[in-house]
Amino acid sequence: MSSLRILLIGNGGREHALAWKLAQSPLVESIIAVPGNGGTARVPKVTNDTSVAADNYPGLVELAQKNRVNLVVPGPEAPLVDGVEGFFRDAGIPVFGPSQDAARMEGSKTFSKDFMKKHNIPTAAYENFSDYEQACQYLKTVNHNVVIKATGLAAGKGVIIPQSQEEALQGLKEIMMDKAFGSAGDEVVIEEFLTGDELSILSFCDGTTIKSLPAAQDHKRIGEGDTGLNTGGMGCYAPTKLATPQLIARIEREILQPTIDGMRNDGFPFRGCLFTGLMIAPDGAPKVLEYNVRFGDPETQTVLPLLESDLAKIMYACAGPVPYLEDIAFKISSKFSTTVVVAAPGYPESYPKNIPMQVADAPQDINIFHAGTKLSGDSLLTAGGRVIASTAVGDSLRAAVDKAYGGVKLISFDGMYYRKDIAHRAFRTTEASSDKLTYAQSGVSIDAGNELVDRIKAAVATTRRPGAEAVIGGFGGEVDLSAAGHPGAPIIVGAIDGVGTKLIIAQTMNKHDTVGIDLVAMNVNDLVVQGAEPFMFLDYYGCSRLDVSVAASFVAGVAKGCIEAGCALVGGETAEMPDLYTGDDYDAAGAAIGVMRAPQRLPRKQAMVAGDVLLGLASSGVHSNGFSLVRKIVKTRGVAYTDPCPWNSPSSSSSLGDALLTPTRIYVKPLLAALAQTGDAIKGMAHITGGGLTENIPRMLPKHLAAEIDVAAWEVPAVFQWLGQSVEPVEMARAFNNGLGMVVAVESAKAEEVVKVLEAAGERVWTVGRLVKREEGGGGEGCVLRNLERWA
Repeated sequence: MSSLRILLIGNGGREHALAWKLAQSPLVESIIAVPGNGGTARVPKVTNDTSVAADNYPGLVELAQKNRVNLVVPGPEAPLVDGVEGFFRDAGIPVFGPSQDAARMEGSKTFSKDFMKKHNIPTAAYENFSDYEQACQYLKTVNHNVVIKATGLAAGKGVIIPQSQEEALQGLKEIMMDKAFGSAGDEVVIEEFLTGDELSILSFCDGTTIKSLPAAQDHKRIGEGDTGLNTGGMGCYAPTKLATPQLIARIEREILQPTIDGMRNDGFPFRGCLFTGLMIAPDGAPKVLEYNVRFGDPETQTVLPLLESDLAKIMYACAGPVPYLEDIAFKISSKFSTTVVVAAPGYPESYPKNIPMQVADAPQDINIFHAGTKLSGDSLLTAGGRVIASTAVGDSLRAAVDKAYGGVKLISFDGMYYRKDIAHRAFRTTEASSDKLTYAQSGVSIDAGNELVDRIKAAVATTRRPGAEAVIGGFGGEVDLSAAGHPGAPIIVGAIDGVGTKLIIAQTMNKHDTVGIDLVAMNVNDLVVQGAEPFMFLDYYGCSRLDVSVAASFVAGVAKGCIEAGCALVGGETAEMPDLYTGDDYDAAGAAIGVMRAPQRLPRKQAMVAGDVLLGLASSGVHSNGFSLVRKIVKTRGVAYTDPCPWNSPSSSSSLGDALLTPTRIYVKPLLAALAQTGDAIKGMAHITGGGLTENIPRMLPKHLAAEIDVAAWEVPAVFQWLGQSVEPVEMARAFNNGLGMVVAVESAKAEEVVKVLEAAGERVWTVGRLVKREEGGGGEGCVLRNLERWA
């Protein structure tokens, strides 16, 4: 790549931050900012140019050709929506920014909402209106809170969040009839008001590959505590505590990559920076609020200081003749960044300009980014509503916030205003939830496990043979012996599992029989959900040194579990491996084999319909999943397994360790009885194991249906209430069974019949939800948890 001569279009704080970061690249020879501001004028390599208006696109092309520009970076949205990319493309000059067709994702709220609907990208329910009277009638019929958006460009302010129907109707009149936002209000989108926490993600895109900067949280309202009028943004911080690696992976998987793929497949690939505004619901589900087709402001000022890679190289990889973003190094700092915006008096309503201002030199780790400023000779004057901002980087969010406010003290002009609570939501969350833990913090990644399954599916499929499809991802694996060359033989089902780190508690308590029951339960429960009856079981026991009494106690538990499940313990393997295990460590695994006839096979996905009832069967406790997190909680709380149980356990004299070692409930006989006595009433079953409710229930469902679960519908056992004091509700739902060891999908008309059979067999059963159309049930989510805030 030759030296880069860049044309930067714009004059805000975003453009100052872009100029500052681009100038650091050794690849950049020069930057022309049109028109630039008082801050860009002082950046090395940057020259402001006011000889051509920023919206005179032929003039900008001529300026670029005259100065041998070989990369154009439009900052604001207006040039992109106008099609500035096409002017430079026709001249053979690469542009870091989307085509006019792709810019419709910001230029038209109607277009972007319809795009999301087409590509199953989760977003709020909505309707589009170009007729004022029809929009009014719609507002009078809805029974949920709404957001009204002018569909065109409104400088980030064309959004009204009414608090009543009267406010909604007045806001609609202001947009569509009074033209408060000009022609941008010729058409409106009226959408469902979403609750939760907002996130902003800026992603570099080359049409195929995406690489995202740290998730940021903006502060739109003018007043402290998120009150008052909407603004372009009064401050920002990144990264956010909300944006866990698991959530970001989910956003990339369910939203960002489908967006980029959808745009490419629809014929307008996106090249540039895609800004995705998101709402994270209380149940952890992300939904798109809006797309912007350029860097955000003030998000850009916040996240660019965290980018350690060469911005110019990244931009050219996206915009150049041959996209190659996938091959570019992309390194992000582990530090935190905060931006505090300083506004003119009166903003966001009318405000004065040309106020003299002074800005002192900033120390390291603080940057002063100019927005609405201009130079008049040697004097610096205000020239806009959001005038200037202080951005600081620190080793912690608190350090970054404190430094940013220290930077504000370097700025002085009459009437200056800034919010004094930037990042308040992060600190409120920290104060309220400083002890909240995640499964990932305990060393276990559910997402990594899911990724492994996805990556080995192709290899597994190569083993396909007659009678065996070699498909993984279900609860067990099947072989049709008749199709495999044994006419008249049944279908056999196999499952394999272990007990996990619950064994560490068993070793601590020197109590080994109950984990033997766990081993059987984890396997046979996986069989019965496929309609199979377990008939044989094999176990494996590996240790450092064989302690006969320990091993005998463990196998006695296995035998007890087999009797309860109705299967025979037919064999096993014991292995002493002193170089692999240490001390008294041991591990165990088991395999169960069951049999079924084709008519019994579950799940019957093709028979499932919206409205089918979901029944939950009570668990006996934590069962055998999530114990890495359980042990982390116990350690964090500073309690010992030999201490008295801190909740009301079945035995008032039991210790914490004894209570946690309660064995997994075996559901085989009750469920087989229900299958035998209720015909085809049962359509599917989900064993709630690793991944909790969130990950396991969708395993039995077809792609077009989702499970809608009301978490207030059953009694959550005390053990989970105790664990939940240290874990956020969404993580509880993803890590534990929370009192439901099995969920059964049944025909609505026969639900009562199934309940009676299960209760007669000794099960405690609740109606916990229903099946809904997936788009109705949460924008693509397979399990939608209602009332999750009750677990907080």
